[in-house]
Amino acid sequence: MDRAEMSIDGEQCGADSAFDVINPATGETFAQAPECSAAQLQRAIAAADRAQRAWKRDLNARRTAMRNAAELLQARAEEIGRTLTLEQGKPIAHAIGEVAGAANQLRAAADMPIPHEVTHDDARGRIEVTYRPYGVVAAITPWNYPVLIAMSKIAPALLAGNAMVLKPSPYTPLSTLQIGEVLSQALPAGVLNVVSGGNELGAQLTAHPDIKKISFTGSVATGRRVAAAAGEDLKRVTLELGGNDPAIVLDDADPATLGGSLFWSAFMNSGQICTAVKRVYAPASMLAALTEAVATVAKSAKVGDGLDPDTMLGPINNAMQLERVCELVADARQRGAVIHAGGERMPRKGYFFEPTVLSGVGDDVRIVAEEQFGPVLPLLPYDDLEDAIERANGTHFGLGSSVWSASSERAREVAIEIDAGTVWVNQHLALTPKAPFGGAKCSGIGEAGGRWGLESFMQKHVINERRA
Repeated sequence: MDRAEMSIDGEQCGADSAFDVINPATGETFAQAPECSAAQLQRAIAAADRAQRAWKRDLNARRTAMRNAAELLQARAEEIGRTLTLEQGKPIAHAIGEVAGAANQLRAAADMPIPHEVTHDDARGRIEVTYRPYGVVAAITPWNYPVLIAMSKIAPALLAGNAMVLKPSPYTPLSTLQIGEVLSQALPAGVLNVVSGGNELGAQLTAHPDIKKISFTGSVATGRRVAAAAGEDLKRVTLELGGNDPAIVLDDADPATLGGSLFWSAFMNSGQICTAVKRVYAPASMLAALTEAVATVAKSAKVGDGLDPDTMLGPINNAMQLERVCELVADARQRGAVIHAGGERMPRKGYFFEPTVLSGVGDDVRIVAEEQFGPVLPLLPYDDLEDAIERANGTHFGLGSSVWSASSERAREVAIEIDAGTVWVNQHLALTPKAPFGGAKCSGIGEAGGRWGLESFMQKHVINERRA
């Protein structure tokens, strides 16, 4: 059985104890990850604190080290991608693409300009706004896209001049630990430390007085606890806390052509994406045709082990999440749901659930009101567009959303009314560094992506000079 190692102060190290990592395609343990001790966590934070003092001083050295790290990561994309599939479940091509995408993130971040502004300059005085790193920052990442989300934190934090201690989800620690090992070959010792463990380790990390900022991606419930811990000594936080994204289809859309687009907007990564479409609102007169179009794609999607190159959708990542999806679908059945595709756990080893398309439920049914985070999509009718907008907004989530129409102008009018961090028009899941990514309401605090993500890892520093 493989046993991974952590990266602390530039060295690879195990721990006195370890925990099992399960392959969701089999439901069986295939590796172990180290359970970071309190002493090891303290060592990692102290190493980051020492390293950051020199790291912050030389921007060109940071850029060079990050570019070198990107090349090393790119060279290991297939190896780390296979690890990612084994622990997360996603198709191998998607996993390798995720690692390659992380290398591209690192490469792109290395070229980003550091903000600098002169807001006033005349004979009487000068005001200069510069941006400084926080110091030692903590990152806690989830199990759905562990590599990409980790790099979305690592890259801007390091460019800004911070040092980092990163803890991945205990469901998917291995690929992130491998990234720590790869990057330690290019970065000065202590700049990036990757530790692994359970929820208790995360709590110790977020509460540590030497951590100046926390970047967390995960559930609303855990995000509240992170924010509460950060509040004790006023740490800065960026929180991306999931969503229940609505898609509103307008009456001029063609249901036959939307089937594939809506399916993959909802079911990519087996529905385990914070910004995936979680509920669809369509005109009542169109609902049957649209539901059939989505269900047709669902029935044709090959579900299987991510290592099989023909697999289109892998398993649900873990037993707890599978149980939740089963529970939500069972509840929907009891509340009158009509199942158009899927609806059952698959009779095989592992955590597989059929791609499921359903209708006949209201907004108060759990599969609609809650974030299912699995391969299930409810479609709901509306008669009045204003009512659909109100129902789409009628949740404490506000991460993403989309509007689908033959008229971009009509879609934009609706998009303006949706209370979410991002509203896509005739597309979904289209993240880009040209726009900030963050949530409204309980879906988060702060932004990631592009210059906004970089600035989230920096604090403003004003020099206000009076001239004689």
